[in-house]
Amino acid sequence: MTSEVEARSGWLSADQIRDARAQLPILYVEALPVRCDSVGSIVSVGLLLRAMPDGSISRSLVTGRVMYGELVRDALLRHLEKDLGNMAMPQIPLSMTPVSVSEYFPNPEVSGLHDPRQHAVALSYIVPVSGDCAPSQASLDLAWLTPSEASSPEMASEMTGGQHKVLLTLLASVGAL
Repeated sequence: MTSEVEARSGWLSADQIRDARAQLPILYVEALPVRCDSVGSIVSVGLLLRAMPDGSISRSLVTGRVMYGELVRDALLRHLEKDLGNMAMPQIPLSMTPVSVSEYFPNPEVSGLHDPRQHAVALSYIVPVSGDCAPSQASLDLAWLTPSEASSPEMASEMTGGQHKVLLTLLASVGAL
C-alpha cells in the first residue's frame, strides 16, 4: 500500500530532490515553537535535538520543505505536527507573512547560514504551542528553555548551520532577548 506522503504528487524521489537541489533554491519553512504567558510574552522556547545529514547531533528549529502545490500554512502545520507530535496544538499565525526570511547556502561564507546539500530559502515563524509536545520522527528530544538560555553562547555551540542566528532574529523581533 502506498503511504500518504508517497501518494502526494508534490513529493520528490531521492534522485529528483538531489537533482533539484543541484539546480534550484528549495523553499523551506522554519518554526520556533514557544510557550507564552497570559499576556502573550514568551516564557519558553522549544528546540529540537536531531541527527543532522552529516551524522552529527544538533539543536534546531522545526524545519522542513514545502512541497509543490502545498500551501505554506499546511507545510508549517505538517512539520510542527511531525516534529512536536499530534497533541502540540500549534497556533498557526493568521497572516503567513514570515517574521524572517533566511537563505542557506552550500558555502557558509555567503550568508553565515549553511546547508551543505543546497541553496535553501526558509520562511521563518514564531508559533505558540499550547498542548503536550513529544518529539517524533527524526527528532530525538525537545528542550524547553527560557529565551535567555536559548540565546546563550552555549546554545549557539549546540546549533549548526547558523540556525542560532535565525533564533536570535526571531526572538529579537518580539522583544524576547
